[in-house]
Amino acid sequence: MRLMTDGFDLARDGEVARLTLTRPEKMNAITYGMWSAIPDVVAEVEADPALKVLVIAGAGEHFSAGADISEFRELRTTADGAASYDKAVEGAVAALTAMRKPSVAMVRGNCIGGGCQVSVACDFRFAAEGARFGITPAKLGIVYHFESTRQLVSLVGPAHAKYFLLSGELITAVRAREIGLLNDVFPADDLESSTLAFAETLCARSQASIRGMNRIIEKIVAGQETPDAEVEEIRSEALHGEDYAEGVAAFLERRPPRFTFR
Repeated sequence: MRLMTDGFDLARDGEVARLTLTRPEKMNAITYGMWSAIPDVVAEVEADPALKVLVIAGAGEHFSAGADISEFRELRTTADGAASYDKAVEGAVAALTAMRKPSVAMVRGNCIGGGCQVSVACDFRFAAEGARFGITPAKLGIVYHFESTRQLVSLVGPAHAKYFLLSGELITAVRAREIGLLNDVFPADDLESSTLAFAETLCARSQASIRGMNRIIEKIVAGQETPDAEVEEIRSEALHGEDYAEGVAAFLERRPPRFTFR
């Protein structure tokens, strides 16, 4: 699998899909077309049984400086235009959030505005030392997307979310890890190998467990407080699935499990 479109390069690295933002001359600023294409990228990864993890990164020195503001005068000058643009952003965030296969943001340099929005919609975030994070709607007179605000609050809490959104100030990768925005920070030379090693760890785990728990966590973050029929079905299918039998057998036989679920 290799898909190249304006601003994107989607390629397979074994069981890992790698989506690279490819506008380094613009610090990988995200265009309306890129926002609109993200749901299709997610659907392609989800539908490919050979792929288990999606890693998102930026070409060159930065992850993404955010939405391409040079488009705003053309695309966001009317209420209808702004609504259409926001719908594309919301669709991209919703697609990443709803992925059952895990997603990992691998961040170098600037991860700002819409770039940070994409990273927060991923399941995991790893960054290089020297990376910077910020969300800047207050510098543009924009009120941030509700779903992305909820995700940010769930990660860092309301006090830190307010700092991000109301001040528009940037923070370092070390500070981002301290407040819960990042899972880990690595020396720049180790970022890719460390991120891909984690992706390989995810690939080695039970995919039935990973995808089921990812869906349940999504429901909890969205505010659900009690299990529903879908949750019970997820747990029942896992209990009667091949991965459960193999996991127990491997534990008792003191060997690594060989999971087959895709």
